[in-house]
Amino acid sequence: MSSSTAETLVRMANQITKFFHPQGEERAVAGVADHLMKFWEPRMKDGIFAHMDAGGAGLDPWTLKALEKLRADVEAKKKAAAGKPAPVPGPKKVAQPAQQAKAKASAGRSKASKH
Repeated sequence: MSSSTAETLVRMANQITKFFHPQGEERAVAGVADHLMKFWEPRMKDGIFAHMDAGGAGLDPWTLKALEKLRADVEAKKKAAAGKPAPVPGPKKVAQPAQQAKAKASAGRSKASKH
């Protein structure tokens, strides 16, 4: 990863932390981790984790805590996904409005003729 990419990710993560800062450390850390989980693509997360592993220069202390939480959450999500069997595809039901309308109409006619 280039240093400019790392600098950009650090700047962005720190800006997110700055937004959450008034909420206090605990809520800010959780909010930043949640935001990054939802809105950062995997490549961005991998990049910021690599920067963390290389020392994390420039990261706010609360950002570091949020990234540690995020990493733990990402790992837990991967483990949970690995433990679940793949869904088995079932038969597809395709609605056929024209045929359904004809069936209803003929059913209505046959009920009317019985009365």
